[in-house]
Amino acid sequence: MIGTVMHVAWLNLKRDRVGQLITFLLPVAFFSVFAAVFSGFGPDRVPRIDVAVVDEDQSEASERFVAALKKDDGLRVQTHRGEPPNPIAREEAREMVVGRDVPVAVIIRPGFTDKFGKIFGESASDEPAIDVLADTADPVAPQMIAGLIQKNAMTAMPNLFMQRGVDMLEQYGGPLTAMQTTAVAQWLELLNKPDDTPAEATSQPEVPAEETEPQPAFAQGLVSIKVHDLLASDPDKSPVNAFYAAGTAVLFLLFSTMAIGGVLLEEQSNGTLERLLASNLTMGKLLAGRWLYATLLGCAQLSIMFTWGALIFGVKLFTPAHLAGFAVMTLVTAAAAAGFGFVLATACRTRTQLDGIGAIVILMMSAVGGSMFPRFIMSEWMQNLGLITFNAWALDGYQKVFWYEQGVWALWPQVLVLSVAAAVFMIIARLLARRWETV
Repeated sequence: MIGTVMHVAWLNLKRDRVGQLITFLLPVAFFSVFAAVFSGFGPDRVPRIDVAVVDEDQSEASERFVAALKKDDGLRVQTHRGEPPNPIAREEAREMVVGRDVPVAVIIRPGFTDKFGKIFGESASDEPAIDVLADTADPVAPQMIAGLIQKNAMTAMPNLFMQRGVDMLEQYGGPLTAMQTTAVAQWLELLNKPDDTPAEATSQPEVPAEETEPQPAFAQGLVSIKVHDLLASDPDKSPVNAFYAAGTAVLFLLFSTMAIGGVLLEEQSNGTLERLLASNLTMGKLLAGRWLYATLLGCAQLSIMFTWGALIFGVKLFTPAHLAGFAVMTLVTAAAAAGFGFVLATACRTRTQLDGIGAIVILMMSAVGGSMFPRFIMSEWMQNLGLITFNAWALDGYQKVFWYEQGVWALWPQVLVLSVAAAVFMIIARLLARRWETV
């Protein structure tokens, strides 16, 4: 009897194609997405960061430092721009960060050589050796660039590092002897030569964590850095909350529009659709009416989400600029989501198929498009892959409104893509719905 029960259960699963997808495909698909998202992180793999570098010091040390940054596998360095290429200036680097051409800019200040290895903040007149202009909407890049600056400062200028150590030794321990001075000079001459040795040959053996001694302050930061957040106008977290509101709202908007499209399948199964089409109502008009309803319902859903965020979590919605940008993005996002919901509905044969396949597709799109976790933590190729989903374009638009404080005109790329997507989705849905029309 137990064997018979197991056999019947197996036959039920064998006939249920949707059940097979949910049981076997969905876990593998989600594993693949999460593995791909975080594939760019690890001890040996770091996502490359676009960075603009401005050398205001123009010294031999700063030139060696810039050369080391260019060789770093974790960076894509821009030092020149335009035709013909000209060195990037501080204001131009600022504009590149504000314009989202690069997430960070590194400004090597005058006096870089003298400030190398000195403890920052010893006196009120201290200034950093490097200014980092950052867009903290991507919190990963500024943190990574700070660590890479210290690493390249150590590897590019070992002579300065040793000279600072000798200076501190003489300051606190007394002057060196003639023999010690000669030995130090020989070492400095050797270290001052360009290092063409492969990194593998010069790397030091790893020290187990338990044997590592606490590092003194000057070794924890050979180069003093000050990070300037150019885009966060307020210290509160309302832009971050706006991002979460948009991501969550777009995810559930897809499910609600899919459910509205699923009504067509229910009407087809119970004969209602056939009676509707037998009247003066055409399939085109039926789809247009349902699409408009789904779009308006989506606008209401997004409005409720953001209003709740404004009242409870401080999302800055009730300003003329934010309201205008929110209205534009909400309309095109809801229209595109409604169109996609009807594509799913018309492509499926039954409501059961729609519920299973639609859930898989929506969750996969939301994961890749940034609704579940920000795209800036993804590997580079995954970020590019996310652009095939309208989730990514919708979230980029809301981010422009609430984080970058940009006007409605700046939303034209997102509005164009989402508008075209809505039109294409409805054309596809109309073609797929032809199977329901009577000849």
